[in-house]
Amino acid sequence: MTGARTPATRVGFIGLGSQGAPMARRIAEEAFPLTLWARRRTAADAFTDTAATVATTPAALGGASDIVCLCVVADTDVEDVLLRPDGVLTGMAPGGVVVIHSTVHPDTCRRVADEAAKREIAVVDAPVSGGGGAAAQRRLLVMAGGQEADVARCRPVFDTFADPVIHLGPLGSGQLAKLLNNFVFTAQAGLALDTFALADGLGMDRGAVAQVLAHGTGGSRAAAILAASGFNTAGLRRALPLLRKDVNLLLDVADTARAPRPPALTDLTAHTLSKLGEFPAP
Repeated sequence: MTGARTPATRVGFIGLGSQGAPMARRIAEEAFPLTLWARRRTAADAFTDTAATVATTPAALGGASDIVCLCVVADTDVEDVLLRPDGVLTGMAPGGVVVIHSTVHPDTCRRVADEAAKREIAVVDAPVSGGGGAAAQRRLLVMAGGQEADVARCRPVFDTFADPVIHLGPLGSGQLAKLLNNFVFTAQAGLALDTFALADGLGMDRGAVAQVLAHGTGGSRAAAILAASGFNTAGLRRALPLLRKDVNLLLDVADTARAPRPPALTDLTAHTLSKLGEFPAP
């Protein structure tokens, strides 16, 4: 671990899906006092073999936590669990830190941070990449934005499930990095689909082509993921709503900043989203 371990730090976790649950389990396994809350109470049933406790409301979780981690799906979910009448900020004491692991608009992080600051609570944006398996193996990528002292305070928690943890700058920087990463991945996914389709048309063996790409200069992470799935597109199709959300968020951020849209990447992402939408639902 890279941070100074503080076993007494109390951690709250909301968002026990396929990504969040392995992260929360690693926190529990490292003996941080952990409190959970979930809209569906059954989502916390998998933690009955740990010392984690389950709060009745987000406010109760906030009151039991020094650091609260959110791994919910959308901007509206982040704002709901934090800002509603029984939300996390209502119960959390001054000096706490809220960590947004969700992939959301940087403006959402800043809007939430303005409300949190009224209660002397800090906010760190720390979206992740790698999937639940990487979290379980303590090799998730964390892209953090926020004040240096706030990120440093959270590092011992991040270190339970992540390596590397990259601090990119002020609040919102982590979201920018994650959105850019997902934008490029979406473009590469379409390239990978077209590459293997071309290989089929040329009468080539897909598996052999995948090995060439893995060791050659034409490979990509998207091509490797597709090959590892046995060229099954079900995972990409399930991810289509999230890929579309993140592409639109990145384009909105770019337009707001008056940064020119990169033509090739923009066209490729549109091609990927269209191509995935042509497949039957998994």
